[in-house]
Amino acid sequence: MSRLKIVHRTGFRYEQPATASYNEARMLPHSRDGQFVLQATLDISPTATQHSYTDYWDTRVSTFELLTPHQMLSVTATSVVDVRPLPTGEADIDWDELAARIPQSLELAECVAQTPATAPDDEMRDLALHIEAEGGGVGETAREICRTVGEAMEYRSGVTGVSSTARDAWPTRSGVCQDIAHVALGVLRAAGIPARYVSGYLHPDPTAAIGQAVTGESHAWVEWYSGEWSGYDPTNLVDIGESHVYVGHGRDYADVAPLRGVYAGPSASELFVSVEVTRLG
Repeated sequence: MSRLKIVHRTGFRYEQPATASYNEARMLPHSRDGQFVLQATLDISPTATQHSYTDYWDTRVSTFELLTPHQMLSVTATSVVDVRPLPTGEADIDWDELAARIPQSLELAECVAQTPATAPDDEMRDLALHIEAEGGGVGETAREICRTVGEAMEYRSGVTGVSSTARDAWPTRSGVCQDIAHVALGVLRAAGIPARYVSGYLHPDPTAAIGQAVTGESHAWVEWYSGEWSGYDPTNLVDIGESHVYVGHGRDYADVAPLRGVYAGPSASELFVSVEVTRLG
């Protein structure tokens, strides 16, 4: 087990003061299998009243509004989480049982349907058919899809944007964790496997000393259903373990964007983001 402290700062700088803004943040983890949240706070500057709720996908959401002029909006999420690795021997129902369960569950039906961000191209569909034809079980096939996509793609920042899709990233075999997760989801769903996008944090340096703050990441990985939900990080080709902190999940990035909103004022704004992770034990 590891204890991680995450400080995630993000927000917007405006070319000219915004006169008002309305925002929602999905930056705070909650307790679930494999993690226990000891602290989770959200600080907003300029100061704003927060309202919290749990959304359709069971993600913690903080909403707030600023009704006075402001040149910058800054949001800082500070969390302390105990994380332990989950068993990797996931349940593995057969394909017929999976096909029978999907129509009986709204969640499974929604997570097997493609979205504009995950919709596969012909090559991605062929990859799904090829791996499925190898005859493995649902979980085995899902893991092989995630591994194959992760091995094929190179992590490169700057080649895609926040609204890029799987169809944009797969032809160049490059992108960031968001893109790699979207491609993996597209191939999983093309194989008929319900799968969801997971947003969270990653401690990137297992050699870092206790108490040493390192530059971390707002990270993305995937979970698939094969009798129960199981996760894998295709960007780093690893199972989800004590370096991963879960925040929320959805059909794709749009369901769990860390910060989004609308504002009145200048047309130009600049997003800033930093994540600092410290292993406390």
